[in-house]
Amino acid sequence: MPFETADYVVVAGYILLMIAVAWAAKVRGQESLDDFFAGGKNLPWWLVGVSMVATTFAADTPLAITGIVAKQGIAGNWFWWNWMISGIVTVFIYAKLWKRADVITDVEFIELRYGGKPASFLRGFRALYFAFPFNCIIMGWVTVGMAKILTVVTGADQWIAILVLYGLIGIYIAISGLWGVMVTDFVQFILAMAGTIALAYFSVDHVGGLSELKSQLGSVANYDVLSFNPFSNPEIALTTAFIWLGMNWWAAWYPGAEPGGGGYIAQRMFSAKDEKNAVGGTLLFNILMYAVRPWPWILVGLVALVVFPGLEDPETGYPLMMLEVLPVGWMGLLMVAFLSAFVSTISTQLNWGTSYVVNDFYKRFIKTEQEFENKEKAQKHYVFISRVATLLMAALGVGVSYYFDSVSGGWEFILSLSAGIGGVLLLRWFWWRINAWSEISAMIAAFVGAVFSNQMGYDFSGSMIFTTTFSTVIWLIATFVTKPESEETLKKFYAKVTPMGIWSGYRDGNYTTDRLLPQLVNIVMSLGAIFFFLYGLGQIFFFNLGTGIGFLLGGCIFVWAVVRKI
Repeated sequence: MPFETADYVVVAGYILLMIAVAWAAKVRGQESLDDFFAGGKNLPWWLVGVSMVATTFAADTPLAITGIVAKQGIAGNWFWWNWMISGIVTVFIYAKLWKRADVITDVEFIELRYGGKPASFLRGFRALYFAFPFNCIIMGWVTVGMAKILTVVTGADQWIAILVLYGLIGIYIAISGLWGVMVTDFVQFILAMAGTIALAYFSVDHVGGLSELKSQLGSVANYDVLSFNPFSNPEIALTTAFIWLGMNWWAAWYPGAEPGGGGYIAQRMFSAKDEKNAVGGTLLFNILMYAVRPWPWILVGLVALVVFPGLEDPETGYPLMMLEVLPVGWMGLLMVAFLSAFVSTISTQLNWGTSYVVNDFYKRFIKTEQEFENKEKAQKHYVFISRVATLLMAALGVGVSYYFDSVSGGWEFILSLSAGIGGVLLLRWFWWRINAWSEISAMIAAFVGAVFSNQMGYDFSGSMIFTTTFSTVIWLIATFVTKPESEETLKKFYAKVTPMGIWSGYRDGNYTTDRLLPQLVNIVMSLGAIFFFLYGLGQIFFFNLGTGIGFLLGGCIFVWAVVRKI
């Protein structure tokens, strides 16, 4: 369906909104790195949580879900649903700790937890490693998702469109910083959800309703596409299902689902005005991400499986459904929804990646604060460098995007490359014996393991098992054959963060007020709530209305019980 005048008006209105927010951010001022990369560290929980979920909702995500549903049914979504375990553990165990650390980036945290030359090396190496290879890979597959939509829906040259988009986003973020990112995230999430819900409604109506969709699904697949159980799905190997539920969520680093929090999730926690808002925002993020967002994408994916069976690239089923079912005037809203998702994710990746380059490499190793006459001049210089670095990183993101052709392939590559480092990231808060060499050896071993398993021809599950086992053994050996951190470093860290765990001899009169059992109860209830919401909606759509409502009520009770104790 070609764009109508109303569609162009909607898209133009969205662009004007971005310009207005960028101008407001400029007037508000970006005087320091705290402002540019942490929003001034005074933001409320609802803005923190919505910004997190908007960032993880990229243009690639609905396409990836459509591809998963086409190949493995609903159960295939356990590939990413398992991260809810890591996310909820982060809410109740780690969010307070990150806020107490009071840093600008999770990489800066390294020199709070460790000391000496190994710590400074790790900080610089990790900053560049995650700012460039990892960050650019993420931008690459997100861009591929948007490029597919632009090609299918508009027929325009995808790379001209991508260059224009990156140019606008780069300038926008260079002006507005994280505050501008988070404010537009709030609006973008609403627009993106409205668009995807509308497409889900029109798609289901196109095939005659939910009952007819359920009936037709039985004729296009020889297994139960609607099953939630990955172990009963013949399209999913048992080893793969075990990896999803037993390893992915704790073993591998993945943006938005880092073990113990990290990356732009930690960046949002730093931006919260206090510990309570950091916890509340991260809980809201996980509920929205896993309980609210998935079903509109899944429904469109199921309809695409019926309407366009046997697509060579199943991920294109999503934009094809847009062309197939949207009435006149709705295309503009859907394109704004995807533009919103794309802008939200890319703007965060640019700001987050630049924070590593400037705060943890340039400021730490190239031009330190001591080289300036005063702190004010130093901060103005660093903000200027941050803006330049943002534009350069945008250009690099476009270049990397050229080499990607699959969204889900990017997901698996990142997981394989980081398998095994999660154990260190989880334990470093609670075990004094973890040192800088533990993290260094884990990162190197994960990279070596991923390359070796790829050369040996292992599939995804085989690669995860081998790399996680190999890197875990290596970092444990490295931990015990190297010296622990100095007593001064460990006491300073504990005094500032006061974590639970094995810190005997380093508390120096400071004791944590955190208690493990209440947090474990909160974790179990929150996981129950998210699954009840997911499963309950599935029951309402396809099976039993009463059962579905019962599960939704149970989820609400769990959420109420948890929120009243935060």
